[in-house]
Amino acid sequence: MTGSVAIRGAFGFVLMASALCIGCNAATRGPVPAPASDAALAQSPGKQTAVFAGGCFWGTQSVFERVKGVLDTTAGYSGGSASTATYEQVGQENTGHAESVKVVYDPSKITYGQLLRIFFSVVHDPTQLNRQGPDVGTSYRSVIFYANEEQHKIGEAYIAQLDAAKVFPKPIVTQVVPLKAFYDAESYHQDYALYHPENPYIQVCDKPKVDALKQQFPELFKNYKGK
Repeated sequence: MTGSVAIRGAFGFVLMASALCIGCNAATRGPVPAPASDAALAQSPGKQTAVFAGGCFWGTQSVFERVKGVLDTTAGYSGGSASTATYEQVGQENTGHAESVKVVYDPSKITYGQLLRIFFSVVHDPTQLNRQGPDVGTSYRSVIFYANEEQHKIGEAYIAQLDAAKVFPKPIVTQVVPLKAFYDAESYHQDYALYHPENPYIQVCDKPKVDALKQQFPELFKNYKGK
């Protein structure tokens, strides 16, 4: 977050961000291959939780809240302690937190592997270390916070699969670590891209992600709250 609190709201950064965001928007590439190892669709409706970090949580949430089978999303922080889970503290880049999104989904409608495919295809560039586009720092790192051993195995296997196939020009740097806790972000961050579509940062860095989701995964795309 260092420097990006001001950057996100400043119109003057648009040209710089246009160049920097190309790599993290996934709009310039197609979907990555589906995971060879995945959980089967559940036989009955239910709720499961997945937590991902992939750059600014505005963009990550803007994608997952438009995925069919996703019931709820929350922007927040994971990886650090409760006492440092505030936007101002995380912005100092020394809390251990990553800007993250909690995704509650129906496993009878969408699998964990399908969520991971969207994460790697649309949400961010998983080969960038501690940054996404104009946002630089460990709070913008790429992380799969797994909630159980099944998610752990699927995540590790999928990264190995994509690296072996050389899907990306550089190795994937996504961390796969256990979910210890998730802390909700401040209310003004929730659904930020949805309610601030004209923000220059959203236009340049996040709208292309939603567009890419609709283009690459039309069968999974849903409009959200009439937007």
